[in-house]
Amino acid sequence: MAKEIERKFLVKGDSWRGQGKSRLIRQGFFLTDDDRSVRVRILGEQAFLTLKASMSGFSRFEFEYEIPMHDAQELLDKLCGRPLVEKTRNWVEYGGRSWVVDEFHGENEGLFLAEVELDDESDTVERPEWCGKEVSDNPRFYNAYISRHPFMTWNLHPKSELGKEYAEAVAHRRMEENEAS
Repeated sequence: MAKEIERKFLVKGDSWRGQGKSRLIRQGFFLTDDDRSVRVRILGEQAFLTLKASMSGFSRFEFEYEIPMHDAQELLDKLCGRPLVEKTRNWVEYGGRSWVVDEFHGENEGLFLAEVELDDESDTVERPEWCGKEVSDNPRFYNAYISRHPFMTWNLHPKSELGKEYAEAVAHRRMEENEAS
């Protein structure tokens, strides 16, 4: 059985930039509901078909298969829902783990998420300083949800808990950008 155990966090600041390689990802979804998704993803020169389904906690079933690039492009163009999810994936090593920081584009511009995959749900994670609020248990931050409800349409009211956390993360990132320029 293929199993993914993943934790997600909002991203504060830009200190993660330039620490590893990065690649553009384009992906679209055929099926998205509360418990499962089927997507096609182009990552650099490779393409994949992925099936995911809920398990419990931070764990999900995940089955991923490489497919021909031409097929992936045709599936994205003709069969996947809109909008497509486009992001730059950045790989960063921290605390003995491989982290990814996704910087979203298009209708999800402004959203930054960090993820780390674990071997077991009980594994402890040393969080980098650029990790903000954990959102692992919030399905709003799943790519399948983002594909149906783009970030630009979210109501992040500053008085809501999520709005406060996100505003702090954005303010921290802007402060670092201003210090760098």
